[in-house]
Amino acid sequence: MSRVAKMPVTLPKGVECAMNAEGLTVKGPKGTLKIASTVGVDVKLQGQELTLDVSGGDYTMAGTTRALIQNMVKGVSEGYQKKLELVGVGYRATMQGKDLNLTLGFSHPVTVDIPEGITIEAPTQTEVLIKGIDRQRVGQLAAEIRS
Repeated sequence: MSRVAKMPVTLPKGVECAMNAEGLTVKGPKGTLKIASTVGVDVKLQGQELTLDVSGGDYTMAGTTRALIQNMVKGVSEGYQKKLELVGVGYRATMQGKDLNLTLGFSHPVTVDIPEGITIEAPTQTEVLIKGIDRQRVGQLAAEIRS
C-alpha cells in the first residue's frame, strides 16, 4: 500500500463520520460532504481515526481515496480559501448582489455566477477571496475566474 494510504485520517473535535453502502459522509461545523465508496478500498472508523484497508491487492486508488477523505475532513472543519489578485491598470472586482463583476479591459464587464456552496468576497477592488468547504470546487472556480 502507498505511504499516503497507510497514514490514518484523524477526525478533529466536532467532526463526525458516517459510512454506508453508498459511501462516506463527513459532517462538521461548516457543512457536510459526501464521497462515493471506492471499489477495493475499505474505510474503517476506529475511535477518532479513519484507516484504509485494501482488499484484493488493488492499491491504485488507496492513496487517492485517503487524500480525498483528508480534504473532506479539513473542509468541513476549517474550510478552504483562494485569494486572487487583479494586476493591471483599470482592473477591478466588485460584488453585485450574488454575482462577481470583473472589469478587465474588455468593452463589457465580465460577470461570474457563484455556484451553490461557494462564497466570494471582494475586500478591495483588486482582491477576490473564494471560500468554501469543497477543495476541488474552490480551486476550479478560482481557475475559471483566472482564465
